[in-house]
Amino acid sequence: MPHGKPAGIPCIQLTDDLACALFGRPERPAVCVGLKPGPIMCGSSRVDALAYLSQLEILTLPTLPPTRFSAAG
Repeated sequence: MPHGKPAGIPCIQLTDDLACALFGRPERPAVCVGLKPGPIMCGSSRVDALAYLSQLEILTLPTLPPTRFSAAG
């Protein structure tokens, strides 16, 4: 995804069996290479792992400038 993957949108590189089509290839994005599976990231199930990844997406959402209707504006 040339401009990054928006939060909440599945990566276009996921295969039908939810594997990464770029795993081990040089064009795999650095952010993906940096994800190191382990007990904290994966938990004890696929549900735990997806919850962790969802939280990462929430924490890394770009911040939007305040609008005239927001509490800050």
